[in-house]
Parts: sequence; structure tokens; C-alpha cells
Amino acid sequence: QVQLVESGGGLVQAGGSLRLSCAASGRTFSTYAMGWFRQALGKEREFVAAIRWSGSLIYNTYYTDSVKGRFTISRDNAKNTVYLQMNSLKPEDTAVYYCAAGPVPSNRVLVRTLSQYDYWGQGTQVTVSS
Repeated sequence: QVQLVESGGGLVQAGGSLRLSCAASGRTFSTYAMGWFRQALGKEREFVAAIRWSGSLIYNTYYTDSVKGRFTISRDNAKNTVYLQMNSLKPEDTAVYYCAAGPVPSNRVLVRTLSQYDYWGQGTQVTVSS
């Protein structure tokens, strides 16, 4: 049974940092795209970042514009885990953050598309106070 389990969420003041982790089990995701999405209260779930193997030892990373320069996505295939380092957090980053995995091509449009991902975690709350 495939499972994605997020951790690392919490309450932080604006300007602070958090690191989210997503531990995958049930299969190997080394060639899958791994993504982070978020959903604020009353809003639709939106793309945050993704990382996708593109051959050899190269991984492509993708970010939504609002987090570029502040968030970094990375993965440790040996641990089947993906991370989201979030720095300089802002109140507008407050949301439930979801990890996702899927056989998504290394395409900047498709990695941002929710329906491309087959597996989802249960989410972890991130709250940024002003």
C-alpha cells in the first residue's frame, strides 16, 4: 500500500523557517515527480513546488512564482523522502501543505497540474503569524 506522510508543519512567526518532510512507502518514487501543493482556508489547492528526475543524476525543480527564492525542494531517494525548506515565511503562506507523487513528465505545465499526481498525503498545517 502506497503512503505519503507529511511532517514538519507548525506555527511560526513571519520571517521564520520550517522544513516539511514527506516520507513515501509502498513503492520507490525515484523516477516519479514529487510535488508540494497547498490549500488555504476557502481557496483551491495550488501548486507550490515539484522535483522530477530528468535522467542520469539530474533532477529538475519547479516553483510557483510566489515562493521562488524562499522555498527549496529536495529529495533523498535512499530515504524515499522529499523535503520543502521554507524560509522567509509570510502570513500568506499559511495553508495545509500536501505532498504528492506521480509519473508526471518533466514538463513545467504538467508538474503544476493536480490531476497528474496519483498519490497524496494527508497534509500538514503551516501557520505563519504576522
